[in-house]
Amino acid sequence: MQQVRVRFAPSPTGPLHIGGVRTALYNYLFAKKQKGIFILRIEDTDRSRFVNGAEEYITESLKWCGIKPDEGVLEGGPYGPYRQSERKDLYRQYAEKLVEKGDAYYAFDAPEELELLRYSAEKKGQTFTYNSSVRDKLKNSLSLPEPEWKRFIREDKPYVIRYKMPVNEDVNLDDLIRGHIVVNTDTLDDKVLFKSDGMPTYHLANVVDDYLMKITHIIRGEEWLPSLPLHFLLYRSFAWEKPLFAHLPLLLKPDGKGKLSKRDGDKMGFPVFPLYWPYGETARGYREEGYYPEAFVNMLSLLGWNPGTEKEIFSMDELINVFSLDRVHKAGSRFDPEKARWFNHHYLQQKSNKQLAIEFREILRAKGFHHDIIQLETLVDLVKERVSFVKDIWDETDFFFIAPKAYDSEVITKRWKPETPEHLKGLKEVLDELSDFTPAATEQAVKMWITQNGYHTGTIMNALRLVLVGASRGPHIFNIISWLGKEETLNRIDRGLTVIGNHSR
Repeated sequence: MQQVRVRFAPSPTGPLHIGGVRTALYNYLFAKKQKGIFILRIEDTDRSRFVNGAEEYITESLKWCGIKPDEGVLEGGPYGPYRQSERKDLYRQYAEKLVEKGDAYYAFDAPEELELLRYSAEKKGQTFTYNSSVRDKLKNSLSLPEPEWKRFIREDKPYVIRYKMPVNEDVNLDDLIRGHIVVNTDTLDDKVLFKSDGMPTYHLANVVDDYLMKITHIIRGEEWLPSLPLHFLLYRSFAWEKPLFAHLPLLLKPDGKGKLSKRDGDKMGFPVFPLYWPYGETARGYREEGYYPEAFVNMLSLLGWNPGTEKEIFSMDELINVFSLDRVHKAGSRFDPEKARWFNHHYLQQKSNKQLAIEFREILRAKGFHHDIIQLETLVDLVKERVSFVKDIWDETDFFFIAPKAYDSEVITKRWKPETPEHLKGLKEVLDELSDFTPAATEQAVKMWITQNGYHTGTIMNALRLVLVGASRGPHIFNIISWLGKEETLNRIDRGLTVIGNHSR
């Protein structure tokens, strides 16, 4: 049996959309499931759209996700080079073979001439298509006398090579996801295969490279489905065995209306790229937003594919074991930013307190706070269930590091009673006498004092939380007291009594 070989072939024209990452992921999962080869090929033949830094962005994105090419620009391999611009010398011969066979032709039409034809058609409410209905009337090697078009070539007159689309033929196509498709060639145009700048178009380079790299399955986005008839015909023209095709569904906006775009992410506050894009118009990235790669990959895997069970949490190895193309949907998959957060929350909960403390320490250092890991492990353990990202730990714990400078007025109105200052002064004396300031010791002492004096526990605890935190939030109050320590706890009680007492009068 032939070894499975698949490829992910992005163009370095900007940041890699998460739809592209999903395409890479599905190719990778399929290859690994089949004990096959996953190839990363950079398709950079369109030099007008080339963006510096984009290729590096692609490779770094895949690395972050744990998607490891077996062959590629960095890895090398037996069918390189894997960057199309380094293969440009071989494409012309294949274009010329098609001309010799009669399945392609030279076209000498100037761009401005074609633009004028498009404009004239639009004025009539029509669409200009370069195909069998017009090609005999235009400047090409089908309509011009042979001596004339050969002279044009000798004189270096600019030309392109176009595919000669058959007339009125039904092309029968098979797709592993879409099923059987029939397209009539009269609905198609004579696509350019080789450009006047000496570079191939996507269509020619893609088919030639897939053949030469022995690709067995082409798994790509739905946007390439209109190109499938041409690619089928190119394989036929070259008399090559066709690979199997699978076209993945679109990633849709959260409301399901249209393809997910950067604008949607900017508007709704979530990234649509795996990493931060630093060039030109910058873009947010999942890595920099605090997502774990395993959460991102898990989330992405279920956008267009389902395992056939209720299970949602998968490691990369588990995805490889259960992935199959027959469970990929035909319909577009709606992106849910809240579900993405849910995945990250799950994976964060699986991290050890030590690992989270190490990550959180970097955030604290940037703010000028320095604490040892043991302290931070204790703190992280108090709040980790409430957060989805490490950066959120600060929002849940800022009062551990900064004493409140203001106090919630609504809580003061609701919780601060005329007798509260005296209660807090008494509570302060109890805490001041303790030598053991662990949560258990402080809780036992305070609750015994409350019981002995016949106070209401809620009244005392709410007032204590207000002076320590500044609001009605935070974990168990005795954990807060223990972490702050005796001196800081007593200082905050004093300050709260002064500030809130003055406010209340």
